[in-house]
Formats: sequence, C-alpha cells, structure tokens
Amino acid sequence: MTARLIYVVGASGSGKDTLMAYAREQLAGQPGVCFAHRYITRPAAAGGENHIALTPDEFAARLAGKLFAMHWASHSLQYGIGIEINQWLAKGIHVVVNGSREYLAEARRLYPELLPVCIEVSSEVLRQRLLARGREDAQAVEQRLKRHRDLQGSRWADAIVVHNNGTVQEAGELLVRAIVDRCPQQRREHPACV
Repeated sequence: MTARLIYVVGASGSGKDTLMAYAREQLAGQPGVCFAHRYITRPAAAGGENHIALTPDEFAARLAGKLFAMHWASHSLQYGIGIEINQWLAKGIHVVVNGSREYLAEARRLYPELLPVCIEVSSEVLRQRLLARGREDAQAVEQRLKRHRDLQGSRWADAIVVHNNGTVQEAGELLVRAIVDRCPQQRREHPACV
C-alpha cells in the first residue's frame, strides 16, 4: 500500500494544534506514522504548535537550498515542511502535516495521494477561542472569522471533517481514527482501533 500524506487544515483557533498534539501522543511509538514539524519564521516561545523557529534569513537560505517539500506564506509568516517527509513516504511511512487551506491545491499537485483532514469549529466557538488566546485585537479576530466563513464553504469532496466544538478527547479521538483508518497497519497496532 502507498504511504499517505495526511494534510490537516483548519482555521486559526479551530484547535488544530491541540488535536494534532493529542493524536501525536496517542500514536507515539507507532513506526508507520510520523508527524512532521513545520519550519516557521515565528519564535519558538510564541506558543501554539511545536515548530522549528527560523529567522527570515534562515528560511530564505533553506528555500534557496531546496530543503522544503512545501512552503507558503500566511499572516506575515513563512511556513515550510522539510524534504525529509519524502524519505518517510518512500519508506512506506504515513506522514501527518499541519497544512494550509490556501496551499491545498498545490500540496495535492505535489502529493496526489494526499488525504485532507479539515478541523471544523462553529464561528461562535472560534470567536471565543480567538479572544481567549489574546494574540489579536477584536478587529483582527473579526478578520479571521470572515476568512474562516469564506473558506468554510470550500470543502473538498474527499476531505475527512473532524468537528471540534466539544472536548479535546472527543475530537482528538476522531482525528486519531481518521489517521489510523487510512493507515491499515496502524489499525492492528493502536488500541483505539481494535
């Protein structure tokens, strides 16, 4: 069976980082699944996902050296996924990445076996989460909510949708299930799948 690139997307504040951390912990030690770190021009102490922080110059140097399998810009930051994922996929390892909804078409072109997983959350829950984390002012929160509504209608026919309006465990188990159901060898090895 061909290894899959599992491309997880969702609005900022949808809980994507939290759910991916949950799934990563649940699937730790499983040899057939790897979670790729993103390289981001954001300080490591900025919170959110466990990423590799790069300065803009470091990012540009890695880009020039063709060290990214995928890369994009969003909200004044640069994001990259390292070329190491190509080695993992070639070895038959399923790779889970934290993607961008706007980059999905290009990611799908590069990786035809890609499986999109969309973390969905209601607009009201999203507003509460964005305000609670305190990274943006009220105007910026409203801009993010508008972008969320604009992109929400652009679902993909083959996307798995994980609703995250409840607890981390409920949605986290749905994400784990989405990963292991597409990775048959993990069904036998992960207790949630027996």
